[in-house]
Amino acid sequence: VQLQAFGGGLVQAGGSLSLSCAASGRTSGTVATGWFRQAPGKEREFVSLVFWSSGGTHYTDSVKGRFTISRDYAKNMVILRMNSLKPEDTAVYYCAAASRYSSTWTQSSAFDFWGQGTLVTVSS
Repeated sequence: VQLQAFGGGLVQAGGSLSLSCAASGRTSGTVATGWFRQAPGKEREFVSLVFWSSGGTHYTDSVKGRFTISRDYAKNMVILRMNSLKPEDTAVYYCAAASRYSSTWTQSSAFDFWGQGTLVTVSS
């Protein structure tokens, strides 16, 4: 599975941005696709995920009510819509795909395939 993340950029605080994660290759076995982010000098952290079969979603507390994740079967793509952006949302955002179920979905180890990352910068 190959993942390509795009859509990052510079936005003012309070603004919106959408990130896309396009998957290719042997994607039929994908259980979930998630987004992680890594801010300068900080560890990578979980942001959100969507389960392909049920459409169920999960968000980290800091983005609940502001971010929305969705999947597009036809395009084999996952979208992360980010509203009310804050300077602390500034980070490189990575999409990732999991090929098996996990009890620790917020951990990087639950995901097998990773995209290259896209930078989101929120100015104050």
